[in-house]
Amino acid sequence: MPTPNLSLVLGIDGGATSTVALLADAATGGALGRGTGGPSNIHAVGIEAAVHALEAAVAAAFRAANQTPTTVAAATLGLAGVDLDGVGVIRAWADHVQLAEKVSIANDATLLFAAGTPDGWGLAMVAGTGSIAFTLGKDGKTARTGGWGYLLGDEGSAYRMGLLGIRAACRSADGITPPTKLLPALLEKFGITDPRDMIPVVYGGKWDKAAIAGLAPLVLELATDDQTAASIMEQQALELAKTAAGAVTAGRLPPEGIPIALTGGLLLRSEPFRTQFLEHLRGYGITPGPVGLVEDPAIGAVTLARKLLS
Repeated sequence: MPTPNLSLVLGIDGGATSTVALLADAATGGALGRGTGGPSNIHAVGIEAAVHALEAAVAAAFRAANQTPTTVAAATLGLAGVDLDGVGVIRAWADHVQLAEKVSIANDATLLFAAGTPDGWGLAMVAGTGSIAFTLGKDGKTARTGGWGYLLGDEGSAYRMGLLGIRAACRSADGITPPTKLLPALLEKFGITDPRDMIPVVYGGKWDKAAIAGLAPLVLELATDDQTAASIMEQQALELAKTAAGAVTAGRLPPEGIPIALTGGLLLRSEPFRTQFLEHLRGYGITPGPVGLVEDPAIGAVTLARKLLS
């Protein structure tokens, strides 16, 4: 590998859908190159695929910056699921490829504090393909709720919303529940006319977790004039608020004026869903302070990487 370039840092944000690597100037934090790869949640795709996604994203970031891949001064990796039992695996990979002189590895939600809260503490919420809540106190104490994955949890996630939309359409097709616009909309989306054909379509393999999560925007769109879709949106906003409230309680944060960082497609792209979530949070006695919308958590990773050099 070429001589280390200590004027560079890397910020990496990896989730269940994609991985982003941001190569930046160590002195200013200015972005030099951005690269993307596949999902890097080791519990979702396995270690080999996760490492491949990390390598692809980092290589693409160097290419975008017209730089030769080399060891950088510092790197922060925020990766979904890594805090459960994957830190050692990822650190071993980082050491093997000589990623950086200094490396920090944590759950991807931790990036949100650096990118979306004024002073680097508060409540961080992710509602994308999956869902999770993290708190970080002024004293450095952390807590988390959610993040159980799509089989055990992920309430308030895009996957859960998409799945509930399909289920509601099936119940309506059976005449068990009232008619819903979800049924014809999903039939069109699947390219079928007979509701029973949803069985081979969904179980056939093409409509995996990510694809079902991709149906959430359809549910949100129909929620404006379809009671079934509106009920799903309301229910999932409430469930996400429960997750958030649990994290605040576990982290023993003060309930008044908590800085909140939000990311993930549901919270970023749907103002009605975001509003309902914050309203339900108030219903649990938690008053939001400044609310930051984090479009690019990798920027938070760069901020944390630069702090490693302090």
